[in-house]
Amino acid sequence: MASTRKTFDEMLDAADRPRPPYAAYHDWFSGENLKDLRRKSAEAEAFFRRIGITFNVYGQKEADERLIPFDIVPRIISAREWATLERGIEQRVRAINAFLHDIYHRQEIIRAGRIPQEIISKNSAFLPEMVGVNPPGGVYTHIVGTDLVRTGENEFFVLEDNARTPSGVSYMLENRETMLQMFPELFSQLKVRPVSAYPQLLRRSLADCAPEGTVGKPTVAVLTPGIHNSAYFEHAFLADQMGAELVESHDLRVENGRVAMRTTEGYHPIDVLYRRVDDEYLDPLTFNPESLLGVPGIMDVYRAGGITIANAPGTGIADDKALYSYMPDIVEFYTGERAILQNVPTWRCSEEDSLNYVLDHLSELVVKEVHGSGGYGMLVGPAASKKEIAAFEKKLRARPSNYIAQPTLALSTVPILTKAGLAPRHVDLRPFVLVSPNKIEITPGGLTRVALKKGSLVVNSSQGGGTKDTWVLGD
Repeated sequence: MASTRKTFDEMLDAADRPRPPYAAYHDWFSGENLKDLRRKSAEAEAFFRRIGITFNVYGQKEADERLIPFDIVPRIISAREWATLERGIEQRVRAINAFLHDIYHRQEIIRAGRIPQEIISKNSAFLPEMVGVNPPGGVYTHIVGTDLVRTGENEFFVLEDNARTPSGVSYMLENRETMLQMFPELFSQLKVRPVSAYPQLLRRSLADCAPEGTVGKPTVAVLTPGIHNSAYFEHAFLADQMGAELVESHDLRVENGRVAMRTTEGYHPIDVLYRRVDDEYLDPLTFNPESLLGVPGIMDVYRAGGITIANAPGTGIADDKALYSYMPDIVEFYTGERAILQNVPTWRCSEEDSLNYVLDHLSELVVKEVHGSGGYGMLVGPAASKKEIAAFEKKLRARPSNYIAQPTLALSTVPILTKAGLAPRHVDLRPFVLVSPNKIEITPGGLTRVALKKGSLVVNSSQGGGTKDTWVLGD
């Protein structure tokens, strides 16, 4: 049912006193001139526009290029809070990687009756072509983005796992760079943990996953669908920051059992390909034959151990929303521990009893497509009109297995800067995780997305949300 609990304000307690993580920032803000802060906010927007931090919105006649709004009030997380999140995220990522290996090999979790067989076999994100394949270093999810929401002082929930091609890290890095330039005095006062090393850590982590037999320094490249992709800025940004080549499909070909990229000195073999192309388009000889975004024959090279593809093909099954409700069981099965981070209670509409409950409570629930992303294809019941609910009910009845439903959580708020001063808005958080054979590294903070409309719970940039810099305080 819809939550009636009071919203947790991350900055102020019930008596409007600043909570400990925000105490120093609150003191600083109280002494600032609001007009000067609004001017700095405009400067930040101009900076983002100048360097081209935009994204494309699809679904209209033409892709609409937009600037992601940036709010200059940081979200601040204490060292103690972050330590708990770190442990929970690492536990979850380890479980996801073990789960992926299992379902593409012996499927012990299905044999044990912990998840139903059909949730794998009938899922379009499961790739039979990956059965029996061992990725280099045993890593499936090289880069993970775990979406978290908060409902209380010590209450964090995982909203979803992004194990395919998580995006947004470039905004995290540029947000921090902008804040460092605008408010250097704050960073000298507060012990804010840095995030700037992420591109170097990404490069090292990917190189550590190079195939056996790689000679010398591994060659890393970033495969992009091209300039019209909504996340193209990020693809180019990360390639540049890592010192890796940015390539498109026409730059690549298979020769001598390797994937090679075109250079001024001829074709040069690639060891690790950080692909930002979906599974379906990765290899027209294996998947969609009409794809112009992939590399013909790359899956044969991959299966033979000739290249590392990050993230591994077939990882999408791990962030499928139909599987999400089983994640506590998955964590326990592979780690032997109870999940540190909670799941949001979830109704699987493929099950008759759950479907009946959801249909009876549509006005109170959030209903999502199991393969949906970016805030599309979902119903936020409390914010929907009767007409919208009725239309969504028809879609739900027609394809119940395509949807899951969750209660409307009382998401925490963080202040944003408005013309009148500070105003609370709902937020989520996407920390970024790097996985290599011997290490899991979690960048301190991540991307905070904020619903800029008063009362809105939808934080996605494609739906009008913005971003914030996330500060994790040192000990």
